Amino acid sequence: MKSVNICGVEFKNPIVTASGTYSYQDTCGYYNPSLLGCITTKSVSIEPWPGNEAPKIAETYGGMLNAIGLTNPGLKTYIEKELRQLKDAGATVMASAVGRTIEEYAAVCEGLAGTDADLIEINISCPNVKQGGVSFGTEPGTVRELVEAVKKASGSKPVIVKLTPNVTDISVIALAAVDGGADGLSLINTLKGMRIDLRTKKPVLTTGGGGLSGPAIHPVAVHMVYQVRRAVNVPIIGMGGVMTGGDAYELILAGADAVAVGTAALIDPRAPVRILSELENLLKS
Repeated sequence: MKSVNICGVEFKNPIVTASGTYSYQDTCGYYNPSLLGCITTKSVSIEPWPGNEAPKIAETYGGMLNAIGLTNPGLKTYIEKELRQLKDAGATVMASAVGRTIEEYAAVCEGLAGTDADLIEINISCPNVKQGGVSFGTEPGTVRELVEAVKKASGSKPVIVKLTPNVTDISVIALAAVDGGADGLSLINTLKGMRIDLRTKKPVLTTGGGGLSGPAIHPVAVHMVYQVRRAVNVPIIGMGGVMTGGDAYELILAGADAVAVGTAALIDPRAPVRILSELENLLKS
């Protein structure tokens, strides 16, 4: 499998993990993380976030709903444990950053700037506290302002902006991110969804709605990657319902330079390695 260059960083192959679906402690026994092109770690905030109350996950047709709430141990612990373990294992690492305000995003990126993380991913689907809980990633002006701030704070680290599909036109948001200085883009994040328990007549998740992921959203991901590739000329990491090597190749054909595996790895931790092998065999055939 050929290597790919993402924003000046060499990935040994185009398969990466999606943020929120990989932890070294849970996965190191299944495969060496250095086998993949890159490991994108769970989104990290400047201070620890407890996340939402259980139940946080529910199955649904063709996928799953989650309302994890970006649970994480905070930046200091992340750098000392997860990042250190992955780099010691020889992995290329993309650290995913999150915050409730632009200032918090910038603080996380400033903290990551001096580490040996290879890239920084900005998760812009988090509620914007200063604008009444509206997601950072839904308004072009806010996206541009956020990306400008994190680019200044990130030093020489390439910044990848993760786009939400819950917008009218994702190409407009992609252009705003690139205008703000984004070195690359990753898409798509989860779609909004909900399930209701027929017995209790209440939402299954404690938060009501959650993020839909899995094979049900794959056609949406292919379409949006296709749209964004025709709007921008920066590297794209495509994701959304990738369960097989064929799914990964479809996103590459749509315009992705690399492909992230998420929900499949929650079903089978070895899924990213399997998908890499399937993609390689498909390309040979």
